[in-house]
Amino acid sequence: MSVDQTIFEYSSPGRVGVALPESDVSSAGAGELLGSDNLRDDLPLPEVNQVDVIRHFTKLSLANYSVDRGFYPLGSCTMKYNPKINEELASLPGFSELHPYQDESQAQGTLAAMYATQEYIKAITGFDAVTLQPAAGAQGEFTAMMVFKKHHEKTGQGHRHIVIVPDSSHGTNPATAARCGYGIKKTPSGPDGRVDLDALKEALNDEVAAVMLTNPNTLGLFESQIAEICAMVHDAGALIYCDGANMNAVMGWYRPGDSGFDAMHLNLHKTFSTPHGGGGPGSGPVAVKGFLAPYLPVPNVNKQGERYFLDYGSRDSIGRVHGYYGNIAIVLRACVYILSQGGDGLKNVSENAVLNANYLMSKLSDAYEVPHNTRCMHEFVASASKQKELGVKALDIAKRLIDFGYHPPTIYFPLIVPEALMIEPTETESIETLDSFIEAMLTIAREAETDPDILHSAPHNTPVRRLDEATAARKPVLQYNPEG
Repeated sequence: MSVDQTIFEYSSPGRVGVALPESDVSSAGAGELLGSDNLRDDLPLPEVNQVDVIRHFTKLSLANYSVDRGFYPLGSCTMKYNPKINEELASLPGFSELHPYQDESQAQGTLAAMYATQEYIKAITGFDAVTLQPAAGAQGEFTAMMVFKKHHEKTGQGHRHIVIVPDSSHGTNPATAARCGYGIKKTPSGPDGRVDLDALKEALNDEVAAVMLTNPNTLGLFESQIAEICAMVHDAGALIYCDGANMNAVMGWYRPGDSGFDAMHLNLHKTFSTPHGGGGPGSGPVAVKGFLAPYLPVPNVNKQGERYFLDYGSRDSIGRVHGYYGNIAIVLRACVYILSQGGDGLKNVSENAVLNANYLMSKLSDAYEVPHNTRCMHEFVASASKQKELGVKALDIAKRLIDFGYHPPTIYFPLIVPEALMIEPTETESIETLDSFIEAMLTIAREAETDPDILHSAPHNTPVRRLDEATAARKPVLQYNPEG
């Protein structure tokens, strides 16, 4: 099978992949049961043998890039190695074969792991209560904002209808607030890339329900005045939410609950190394202060003596946000990761993530502009502004990196940095990998000066080269056509 052929092109009439014995059961009269109009015998399926089917799907699997294949410095998304012990333990029959409707007495092990994970998250974040239901970070944001909304309504503050977000926020923040029925007010970042306190103070009034803030922020910078920010928000009668997407930079060193946040979500894939994206599904637990606990989704896992149970007790709950109890297989993986690392190990994870990011930034800051060239956390944002003057864009650099065998970093985000290249090495990469990536980036910077056309035409060694991305998004071709 040629690497360039599709399985349809390798098809040969009459070839089969498996030989079945003659049926000794008479026809059930499918035409009569289903109606002849609903029967087809002209499905355009390829006719291939079994080995070619296996080779076809193996070839497709190798066309996918993943954290198991190579370096994936995708800023903001934290694509890092998923320890295989997580997979092994979450796949144990007692977990994987459990049915959600089984009696609690037959699910004590799973419930114990869920309860333990809630307790670990509380200890790591500094909050008082946790729900494991949300299926992703964005749904965690939604859950927290609905909890805020319920609290304001119950305390006579239902008139508050504005949510403040910084101009560097994740796009899900304003989208979530709008989905919950709030108006959005954006505040600018200061010259140092952090929250502009004067702008925030001016934006706060008795119509503001909440402030949504990422810490460390999307520029990879820690909000050094976070306690003051939280106090300002509370003085205005509003609540403050921590987008915990970047918690992997500070766990073990800083607890958001201690600085005044009222709620936060965690992305388990970012912080606790569970699968991400197509390898998911995701999980976005939400942690809150005690006064917000009655509004969390039900059921939650609770404990009475030595017995674990699903607690449906809160009448003020916002209700379910996920079928059953959340993506428990992902929660189990996170529980394994926390237990295998321990407290000191989690601190080391954050320490190494910060070390790797600062190492990359220091090595690339001469070739690429770094607008906020100060100590970063787990990621940093460079800019291709120098290269743009030579006719090379961030997109060209990202495409050229594919030729060197690397997944490109996030580009054009956050929006406040022109030609942004958002780079996150994570804690799991070795110095040899980082040095190799650095050399590739420096080579590309030199090419921008000496041979920009090679960047404009990149990538050069992929099955599909550059697409018309607008047309591909608006008019996708989703069906194979042998006519081309």
